[in-house]
Amino acid sequence: MSTPQTTDPEVIPVPAVDPDSFGPPCAYARLRAEQPVVKAQLPNGETGWLISRYEDARAAFADPRLIRPLLSAWPPREDADAPPPCLPTFLEMTGEHHERVRRTVLPMFGRRRLEFMAPRIRAIAEELIDTMVASAEGGVADLVASYVEPLPLRVLCGTVGLPYEDRERYLPHTLTLLGAAGLSMDEILTALYALQDYAAEVIARKEQEGEGDDYVHQLLAESRRPGSAITRDDVVSFIVTMLMAGYKTNMQHTGNALFALLTHPEQLRRLRDEPEGIGTAVEELLRYVPLMNAINILVAKEDFTLHGQHIRAGDAVVPVPASANRDPQAFADADRLDLTRTPNAHIAFGHGPHACTGGHLTRLQLATVIQVLLERLPGIELAVPAESVPWDESTPLRAPARLPVRW
Repeated sequence: MSTPQTTDPEVIPVPAVDPDSFGPPCAYARLRAEQPVVKAQLPNGETGWLISRYEDARAAFADPRLIRPLLSAWPPREDADAPPPCLPTFLEMTGEHHERVRRTVLPMFGRRRLEFMAPRIRAIAEELIDTMVASAEGGVADLVASYVEPLPLRVLCGTVGLPYEDRERYLPHTLTLLGAAGLSMDEILTALYALQDYAAEVIARKEQEGEGDDYVHQLLAESRRPGSAITRDDVVSFIVTMLMAGYKTNMQHTGNALFALLTHPEQLRRLRDEPEGIGTAVEELLRYVPLMNAINILVAKEDFTLHGQHIRAGDAVVPVPASANRDPQAFADADRLDLTRTPNAHIAFGHGPHACTGGHLTRLQLATVIQVLLERLPGIELAVPAESVPWDESTPLRAPARLPVRW
């Protein structure tokens, strides 16, 4: 992938999350102290430079010398029969293309534009809580299956305009791509092509329906406007991006955030008694609970040196927000959950021009999930010891497979 160096650097495995934990891996504490830039063997067999400190990771996300490669074209293939890459997702767009699309899409996910979703998310949450309570056996229910799992997908479908009833078609491909760092290119391309085809089908349906208030309808209308900054292909990319980033990661983060609260009952009680602190609490949960333990792959456009390590053009660079957000140089008592922490300049959503577009929707969703839960079930607690909670470890971001609770 890169030109050999005179002295080959040590290559380590990407640190693994401790069993029965959402992370981040404890090994990052040593890396931050001793090897803040270190070459690691990535799950797909390639190597990349892990960036574990807050200041370095934040800078890397905004560094113009580092670009996001196409998921469908990295690592690059040199064989003549390599398939053509897929359309870039929003995370992979670069330059003028990225700027014009971002200018159109970003305002749609601003706090004020998302106000229309607040009552819808609350209604979904209340409905799911009612169903969970009604079907509880012996006063115990699984918070994951009843609440955590269905809510993010319904919110995503309601915001973007995706058919919830099609979930069996698109979810398997989105779940495949969550493990893309450990997949073959053929597997990645198969999933991406399938999502692109599905997105094109959704667009065709929307065009037949005529006007609508969801985001796909709005973007299609914008793409037809003379001189528009976006094209029909950009709307396809928007749908694929939202399917990849908007469901499973949010679902797992929500489950982990609720697990964190349930295992810190004194902080949960404080939040119940002082609900006006929900905004600050959400920011701390975004810092403390990883949205992703890894892998954020960037590629160097030119040679440069960082902490004595010579990074060459073409090398992969991997800033790790989960590690950066636990850096004691950036956050006092960084490994402690403190729902009153302020200021809180975490980088859970990345930083710079490719910071997550859906960050405010994630905040709104998590705040509503917690508020409704504490309003409707103020005495909620784990129904089993925390150490006996089973974990879903099928993706880089691990989460409870079940959360038995009582109230």
